[in-house]
Amino acid sequence: IEPPPAGPHRLGIPDKGTLENLTWVPCPEVEAPLTSGQVRVAVHTAGLNFRDVTIALGLVERTAIDAGLGSEGSGTVLEMADDVTGMAPGDRVTGIFTGAFGRVAVADHRLLAPVPDAWSHAEAASVPGAFLTAYYALVHLAGLEKGQRVLVHAAASGVGMAAVQLARHIGAETYATASPAKWPALRAMGLDDDHLASSRDLEYATAFRRATGGRGVDVVLNSLAHAYVDASLTLLPGGGSFIEMGKTDIRDPARVAADHPGVTYQAFDLYEAGPDRIHAMFRAVLDLFAEERLHLNPVSVRPVRDARTAFREMSHGRHVGKLVLDLADDLGGGTVLVTGGTGGVGSQVARHLVEARGVRSLVLASRRGMAAEGAAALVADLVDAGATVQVVECDVADRAAVADLLAGLPGSSPLTAVVHTAGELADGTVAALPADGLDRALRAKAGGAAHLDELTRGRPLSAFVLFSALAGTLGAAGQAAYAAANGFLDALAVRRRASGLPGTSLCWGWWEQRSGMTGHLDHADLSRVRRMGVAPMPTPDALDLFDAACALGAPVLVPARLDLAALRAVPRGERPGLLRDLADAGRARHARTAAPERASAPGLPATLAALPEQEAQSAVLDFVRDQVALVLGHPSGTAVDVDQAFTPMGFDSLTSVELCNRLSTATGLRLPTTLVFSYPTPRELGLHLTGLVRPATPAEPDEDAAIREVLRTVPIGRLREAGLLEPVLARAGPAGPRPAAGQDPQDGPDAAALTGLDIDALVDLALDERGK
Repeated sequence: IEPPPAGPHRLGIPDKGTLENLTWVPCPEVEAPLTSGQVRVAVHTAGLNFRDVTIALGLVERTAIDAGLGSEGSGTVLEMADDVTGMAPGDRVTGIFTGAFGRVAVADHRLLAPVPDAWSHAEAASVPGAFLTAYYALVHLAGLEKGQRVLVHAAASGVGMAAVQLARHIGAETYATASPAKWPALRAMGLDDDHLASSRDLEYATAFRRATGGRGVDVVLNSLAHAYVDASLTLLPGGGSFIEMGKTDIRDPARVAADHPGVTYQAFDLYEAGPDRIHAMFRAVLDLFAEERLHLNPVSVRPVRDARTAFREMSHGRHVGKLVLDLADDLGGGTVLVTGGTGGVGSQVARHLVEARGVRSLVLASRRGMAAEGAAALVADLVDAGATVQVVECDVADRAAVADLLAGLPGSSPLTAVVHTAGELADGTVAALPADGLDRALRAKAGGAAHLDELTRGRPLSAFVLFSALAGTLGAAGQAAYAAANGFLDALAVRRRASGLPGTSLCWGWWEQRSGMTGHLDHADLSRVRRMGVAPMPTPDALDLFDAACALGAPVLVPARLDLAALRAVPRGERPGLLRDLADAGRARHARTAAPERASAPGLPATLAALPEQEAQSAVLDFVRDQVALVLGHPSGTAVDVDQAFTPMGFDSLTSVELCNRLSTATGLRLPTTLVFSYPTPRELGLHLTGLVRPATPAEPDEDAAIREVLRTVPIGRLREAGLLEPVLARAGPAGPRPAAGQDPQDGPDAAALTGLDIDALVDLALDERGK
């Protein structure tokens, strides 16, 4: 999603049904004068909830809070109404408020609370919805007591993990369902395998009846639907509370009570509790955190530009814990660690983070620490700019030293981003490398990155930026070891992104400003770099590219300034392989045959109408594959096996609804949401859609085809001799122009025209007329 236009905007979905329609919508109301009890908040992070997905897909119109997206977040106070006390501009707050997916929101002061010092904004945004929902359900609605048994469905979700913690705090025996891949997270919370079952099938009911000796449970906290609701109700044989927090399969309480004597069915929405009760619950929950009876759930941070991907992740249930969107541009609003932070490049990055990105807490790690040249002046400048700065002497190639560094970070400003600029050259060809050459090149750059990756995995980082170099992408003479180290960084960033973690590797070109790794280069060295087509970048340009690369969010990017004129002056065979075609830009190229354009949504029926049957089927199948890939979050339709069933691919009720909505829009047809179950593979679905959008042309009867072929062999003269020509012409006549009034059809131009036809044309006209 592109950055929002000027003025106040928040994430919304004007056209519901598919997550691709998520976009920025204006919200001028957040700039209106505050009324009694209101607080204006600069939103840093916002929690993503299941309600947001169901609203976006059009499954529900609204919930008790409103019909928009975003209902919880964390940020800083901008302004309060005159009657609001106990907070001031600049205070960090978290809580419940509408329009949380925007840079600015307005909240009721009763629904806000101070952010504990040790929490980042991402961690703070993960708490209100999950823990208040679980607290309201178990404590207020179910009245869960010590010794009772409770079943928590989707227990690895944000609400589920909060409910497990609260139930165990109360002293209830807790049973839980989740997909088996998430069981390790629940085992880490103290649940054994006798209290765990899969949420992907109905066997949990049998397993838990057996585990409880047929007694079942006293409370069910449900978020599943359809047959899973029915199976869960059987686990209340002696009566109890069925607390429904789902939105898509609400039952009639009276019917449930009639079918399951003693069972109280309650569907609820947290926001129905009202501001005063939510305020009291919020205080109680935060007190439990302060007493260390509750602990933060796992948090995964996604930049708001990746909101569509995050919504899909939520709809597919792929995450553990809480998904949080980062809306600010300050790298999470906490402490940023810069390795190599007192070096030439690292110090420039540190200044930029403070002066341009608004970072207010920096830790600069380097092997020399404050003894590095210029370190004292750098710190003074950063402090004058409003930042808190800590310089740490640390060799990031030493894992224990990195662990100590992270343990000593400021408690009042948690780590939210890492920028790894540290590195060391070890020039030489592979054959000429000394025994320790490869180790020296890999230690700080690759080894340091590996240690930071491992030791920060439990922290909800907003950014993890690695300073790689163009040598790993293009190759560079005499830099075999250095190229390998940079290639490792690029691969690490890709792996982190594939694991759902932030990761960006920047394959830098040549910074004009000298640094510890480039200060030794002489004229010959610099000339060699120029011959590769790489030009020096002024520092301001490089820092602008840093911001642009971070905003793009791709795992590997190449910020570099190229000199094509210098590159063209080098014989083609001596140019870097990846740049040879670029250097030839503007010169004659071999013609390329463009691939046929795939059928696209706006003109699918019209596109198919113009295609032969086989091509139409192929076009629809390609289109279906593209839509399946988009809904499942695959990079392209080529990743979709057309003969694999939808369910093993990962389709569930939500993804099925979105696919159906997208196909309905493309075809203009009203399609049932059960489409993927009726036509269980992309191939079958594609054939079905082809038949609906482009009905097959009725085939000519076999008998007609046979007669047509025989008649083609009869000379016209024989038809005339047998007296059959005139009847044939009479039968074919209506296909041609009508004769003028009073004109004999056989004497007019029609007859003359028909007599001039060959036998094939006559036979075709006659048989076509017979079929009318």
